[in-house]
Amino acid sequence: QVQLVESGGGLVQPGGSLRLSCAASGRTFSRYNMGWFRQAPGKEREFVAAIAGGGESTDYADSVKGRFTVSRDNAANSANLQMNSLNPGDTAVYYCAAEWGPYILRRDPHEYDYWGQGTQVTVSS
Repeated sequence: QVQLVESGGGLVQPGGSLRLSCAASGRTFSRYNMGWFRQAPGKEREFVAAIAGGGESTDYADSVKGRFTVSRDNAANSANLQMNSLNPGDTAVYYCAAEWGPYILRRDPHEYDYWGQGTQVTVSS
């Protein structure tokens, strides 16, 4: 069982930056691939980024590649999403999610086992 809690959301102007954090419970955090997803009003939940359990590989949606960076600190049981050059299209509730096992990084939210409650990111002037 893993419990995930996101933090770091807020209101930011276009071109600004935010850093989201995901704190995880449990002693096997490094065995989970971690994903970040977002959901805007009226839209489906979409993949943003993912990182392997050991941090050895990452994956990004085309819409955020070059602007967002996913990382993790297994000693601290945390995963992070650094978001730069934000634009209004990035406005959404952001979720972190965990998938058990040394599998390839997934983009399908249904493959993930545990989810946080989400944190709101609003990009507006």
